[in-house]
Amino acid sequence: MERRHFLKSGLMLGCSAAASPLLTPVAFAQGPWDNRLVVIILRGAMDGLDVIRPRGDADYASHRATLATDDSLDLTDFYGLHPALAPLHPLWQKGEFGAMHAVSTPYRDKRSHFDGQDILEAGLNDLQSGPQDGWLNRMLQAVPGLTAQTAYAIGAEQMLVMTGDAPVSRWSPEARLRLSDHARRLLEVVHHDDPLFRAASANALDITDGLLMTADEDAATMEAAMMDPMMADVGQGQHVSVAEFTATRLLRETRIASFSIGGWDSHQNQAPQLNRVLRQLSDTILTLRAGLGDVWDRTAVLCMTEFGRTVRENGTKGTDHGTGGAMLYAGGALKGGRVLGQWPGLGAGDLYADRDLMPTADVRGAAGWAMQGLFGLNQSVIEGTIFPGLDMGGDPGILL
Repeated sequence: MERRHFLKSGLMLGCSAAASPLLTPVAFAQGPWDNRLVVIILRGAMDGLDVIRPRGDADYASHRATLATDDSLDLTDFYGLHPALAPLHPLWQKGEFGAMHAVSTPYRDKRSHFDGQDILEAGLNDLQSGPQDGWLNRMLQAVPGLTAQTAYAIGAEQMLVMTGDAPVSRWSPEARLRLSDHARRLLEVVHHDDPLFRAASANALDITDGLLMTADEDAATMEAAMMDPMMADVGQGQHVSVAEFTATRLLRETRIASFSIGGWDSHQNQAPQLNRVLRQLSDTILTLRAGLGDVWDRTAVLCMTEFGRTVRENGTKGTDHGTGGAMLYAGGALKGGRVLGQWPGLGAGDLYADRDLMPTADVRGAAGWAMQGLFGLNQSVIEGTIFPGLDMGGDPGILL
């Protein structure tokens, strides 16, 4: 009998293999709401200027000798969409996919993946002050009457954004534990006289039994989802498996999910690399949409990265670590078909440190407004507890 590997997670978590495209942890939590929130961390610093192209800016093309191509899909008179996200263009037209440009965390100047991701997931102004947990977990702690499943699996990398005192469940697509009936009985005998291990083993095996009992139902749900015409060109791979599993959990009691997609660090030959990871992101969002069915209308997906990339293309047809970037979002609970945010310009004197897109908004503010609209959280809780020291600013209009 195949069972998913289980481990009880601790509280001391941090980023590892920050820009790796190989590690994909997933974390889930139950909540007493009807709406769903999925946070996808795009590890490696996505080039928002290439994904959501400000082709209407007179200085854009001059900064990018090979990257400013004319194959963008129309979004607005000013912005174009990278062609690798063409499968998401119908969602844009339906108002289920959008972006917010010129956003960043408070992180500045050092441009380290590890520090940048820690700042993003901790949701703090800096790493030297404030609570040592993740902002999604602090959101869970702020909700009265919250229930959560016990930990039933842990990935090779753990998500700081979900780490903290509020219990969450964890799962990894790589982990498997095969136990025969005899092996299970042996565990029960060995742990019988140890209250701590006896309770933990029994609880974990009960959880994996529950997963096995619902496996046929999950397979049937995803098989039906694959009949969606928009799924015709969706590929295969771990990212699709992660999205499928996420959808099946969100159809049940889970309300919050978070995972990462790596591979966005594009110092050299950015074009083919970005094509690959954007296709993975497209597959992920379309798989979530198809798997969630009607629940998609009550779902918000926020795709966030640690920082943007340089405005100027480098000598190896890539871009280097920058500051301002873009957040992508999707879901029937959000108001898509728009590029939100105040555009700062790319001309002389407009750039941050004369090299990066100038941030005009805090990406945490967009997440805060989404949480307020989805879950009815008070603004003072968001600015004081979930994102300490944040000024959410004006409502960008991300919610329907």
